[in-house]
Amino acid sequence: MKRIIASSDAPAAIGPYSQAVELNGTVFVSGQLPVNPATGVIPDGIEAQTRQSLTNIMAILKEAGLDADNVVKTCVLLADIKDFGAMNAVYAEFFQNDKPARVCYQVAALPKGALVEIDAIAG
Repeated sequence: MKRIIASSDAPAAIGPYSQAVELNGTVFVSGQLPVNPATGVIPDGIEAQTRQSLTNIMAILKEAGLDADNVVKTCVLLADIKDFGAMNAVYAEFFQNDKPARVCYQVAALPKGALVEIDAIAG
């Protein structure tokens, strides 16, 4: 059974998609830009943006009854691969136990001029 997941503690989708969808116990979290849901502002710097993107993911997972330990895979999109180390340092704060599988790419550009976008799969 498919269920749409939405959290008011994460920014609303900026297009025709859901924050997350659960299907048969697996939650697919859409890419989260580093938008503060209370203010609509994207913070400055890769560390703050990574923290905000992951905070948004955690809010959505919480709405689904899950947390970081349930994440099995993430995809990190960076506007500049030179930010890999700084992103990794913050990322490690969120995934301290069994680390999920992950890919990380540099992309030409991200929506709203963001430096990072992260999605997740959890179950």
